[in-house]
Amino acid sequence: MIAHRSAAATALAGKLRPLLLAGAAMLMTAAQAPDRVTPMTPDVIDHYEQTLPSADFVRREVMIPMRDGTKLYTIIMMKKGVKNGPILLSRSPYDAHGSAHRVASQRIVDNLDVMDTEFAEDGYVIVHQDIRGMHRSEGQYIMNRPIVGPLNDTGIDESTDAWDTIDWLVKNVPESNGKVGIIGSSYLGFTTLMAEINPHPALKAAVPESPMVDGWMGDDWFHNGAFRMSSLDYAVGQAFNKGDGGGEFALGEGDHYSRYLEAGSAGDFARKLGIEKVPGVRKFLENPAYTDFWSLQAVDKWLAERPLTVPTMLELGQWDQEDSYGAPAVYRVLEPKDKNNDMVSLVIGPWRHSGANHGGWSLGALDFAGDTAKEWRVKWMKPFFDHYLKGAPAPRTPPVLTYATGINEWQTSPRWPMGTQTPLYLAADGKAGFAKPAQAGHDDYVSDPAHPVPFLPRPIDMGDATQWKPWLVHDQRFVSDRPDVAVWQTGPLDKPVHIMGAPQVDLFAATSGTDSDWVVKLIDVYPNDVPEPADQGGKPSMAGYELPIGIEIFRGRYREDFAKPVAIKPGKVERYSWALPNVNHVFLPGHRIMVQVQSSLFPLYDRNPQSFVDNIMFAKPGDYKKATQSIWHGGASASSVMLPIVP
Repeated sequence: MIAHRSAAATALAGKLRPLLLAGAAMLMTAAQAPDRVTPMTPDVIDHYEQTLPSADFVRREVMIPMRDGTKLYTIIMMKKGVKNGPILLSRSPYDAHGSAHRVASQRIVDNLDVMDTEFAEDGYVIVHQDIRGMHRSEGQYIMNRPIVGPLNDTGIDESTDAWDTIDWLVKNVPESNGKVGIIGSSYLGFTTLMAEINPHPALKAAVPESPMVDGWMGDDWFHNGAFRMSSLDYAVGQAFNKGDGGGEFALGEGDHYSRYLEAGSAGDFARKLGIEKVPGVRKFLENPAYTDFWSLQAVDKWLAERPLTVPTMLELGQWDQEDSYGAPAVYRVLEPKDKNNDMVSLVIGPWRHSGANHGGWSLGALDFAGDTAKEWRVKWMKPFFDHYLKGAPAPRTPPVLTYATGINEWQTSPRWPMGTQTPLYLAADGKAGFAKPAQAGHDDYVSDPAHPVPFLPRPIDMGDATQWKPWLVHDQRFVSDRPDVAVWQTGPLDKPVHIMGAPQVDLFAATSGTDSDWVVKLIDVYPNDVPEPADQGGKPSMAGYELPIGIEIFRGRYREDFAKPVAIKPGKVERYSWALPNVNHVFLPGHRIMVQVQSSLFPLYDRNPQSFVDNIMFAKPGDYKKATQSIWHGGASASSVMLPIVP
């Protein structure tokens, strides 16, 4: 009887269960339903998830622990369904979250930067990370944190952070194949190179793009001792609010040429804006010479002391306005370690800083043969990673790949530089040629710090990307007629002159002052009858265009020793030697080769007072004096620009 009733009850319960569950669901829904909205219902919500179930990708946000306990914010993205995918890592001070949330879209290619899209579509796991102390990561930020050693006794640097990050990724991303590549431009180029110092075994390939390598010799902060005023802006912006913004200079509207000139020295400018106590600013102002403070931070020197174990493709733009020094410097120390000429390659494209990661059809007034940047990424860079990370066939990466501007074509070569240094001599009457003048002479100009030569036509806005990014290809006719700019040029060429390498300046000069800056420009002068009128899209006619092929500055006080500045003896002819940026360029028949020499490039570089002071950053108003500059040519003082000419 009991058993019979239990069976009946069980059957009844089975029939009622769906009704009971439906009723319970209705009660729960009613209990969870929000109150009815009223005109006074608050409109703020805690979160809106932009990644919908329909998205074609997976996004994870994690905090990866470092060996000291600090956790670094990291975004991991991949297309849905990825299996056995290689990892492509970038480590940045510029907001990893933003780099993976470019557009609110359900397609992975819309969310990521252009440089990532080909990889994301091909099953790569894309990883972006905030370096320590920046944006959403924990820890303290130190700009270009030195490697563990004489300047850093913490046991922690960007190399160890890269190692710890890679170790965590290969153990915690089940969709990966355990192989990692690293890539990045500018500061990210620095962190890419740092990952190659004591590299994790899973790191199989690296592409440092326009890397920050030596901030004093020629990347970012100084060039041959001359200080870049924009470095102050960068230091403050990075230091404030973990790099999240709000540190911009309150200069107001107007011509920055006037703003910087009115402020005085770099130190006076810092005091005027109240930034003189910012640690990054102090590092610049208190260390103007190439002492151990800077020389022991040079990444190429660190890499020179270590074995080459990671296949590396170094990339930079021919007109890189920020980091033209680093990649060739690293190539010089790594290439001798590459015994089979297959571990290190160098790429120089017709781009501005980080231009390889954007559209490469043009730069300023110049047009190229198609999208040169995408062509490099698809034809050479991705196959390089595919080989080392996915086991694809050998990509036959050329030892050196450069774009020959002037004739607009990619060229491969077995080494760099390729050209033979051939002097282009300065001569009397503003002439230049390949024959050494027998008779010595000089051309003079007066350099006045109260009226420095601008690096762009005024008004200048240092924060305007349309001015800053293409400035190295700007037509130089805007200063050719200034009395404080000396000019020499060849006659029209009767045959092409092809250069592949870094032109070298060999300048004999005297000054009536006790210190001086020297700026040399190598220029391709277009024929004045180019039958191409200015178009309606804003590009100028190339008729008579004075195209800079290389511009570089040298601070005279460092002619003997970069670490120990010494005054110049007034009137004494001194020899100054330095390199212009690396280029592959063809001066075409009918064009002329021009050399310009001047003693300021403002406000990109601080003004030299032209009277020797211990620390040029704190020069006083009375220290800034006019000076007569004499550029010698011919005889025993035959100034020239050495051109690396190939047949």
